[in-house]
Amino acid sequence: MKANLTELGRVRSLLFAPAVRPDFIAKLPSRGADAVVIDCEDATPPNAKKEARTHTRELTPGLAKKCAVTVRVNDPSTSWFVDDVHQALTPELTAVVVPKIESVEGMNFVAAELDRAGLGHIGVIAGIETALGVASARATLGHTRVVGAYFGAEDFVADMGGVRTAGNIEVLYARSEVVLAARLGGVPALDQVVTDFRDDSRFQAEADDARAMGYAGKLCIHPGQVTLANAAFAPTVEQVNQARRFIEAHAAAAKKGLAAIEVDGQMVDAPVVAQALRVLTLAGETD
Repeated sequence: MKANLTELGRVRSLLFAPAVRPDFIAKLPSRGADAVVIDCEDATPPNAKKEARTHTRELTPGLAKKCAVTVRVNDPSTSWFVDDVHQALTPELTAVVVPKIESVEGMNFVAAELDRAGLGHIGVIAGIETALGVASARATLGHTRVVGAYFGAEDFVADMGGVRTAGNIEVLYARSEVVLAARLGGVPALDQVVTDFRDDSRFQAEADDARAMGYAGKLCIHPGQVTLANAAFAPTVEQVNQARRFIEAHAAAAKKGLAAIEVDGQMVDAPVVAQALRVLTLAGETD
């Protein structure tokens, strides 16, 4: 946890609901997501921004008693951002989700506005979803106010003038750069949305790829995606058991002066042990 900021915690799944739909928001705690997002940005039309802020401000305190709550405000370059911060956000939030972050200077502006609103304890989940945002991600995600990040594939491809494909080749570099930048910044990264919420196969495949790349979780736009995300970003029982075997065997070998041994037909050395410890951390067995 970064100093003086509310802890983000585990984020295998981050489930969005439109700020203009109180009925959807009321159901969020029952959906099983690690954290939820009241969305004042893309899911809220321009003529409903004021209504969205009112709903968000009124519903957040009660919701926060049941689950980890975040709010996605509008892009800092828009005329809506400052009003979102001062009229929608409340102290009970776990974090604020800020889209289209592109620079350290942009993060400084966001942090200063949160401070002016009396929300100095709230960290930012930074949206990296433009060409400039990706190019600046290593510096941006090292900002002291950033507690997490997400990669926005749809906006990135639109900014690049590219074409979105099921194979994700057009976002391979950017997707990789964001998770690397998040690792260097010491914060969890959340993977792109799957806009066809009925396509479980694509969501599963993307989640598996994202987990392999080092992402901590995935953005979910439908409750049905939450279970898939939670499973994809948590180790299986066999993976946990194998991790324990690797760690125990390596510790025993180290006492005999051995740095590498064979366990389950695999060479186990310090890097493999580090991966095993990560598995146990994901399983909640270590700090």
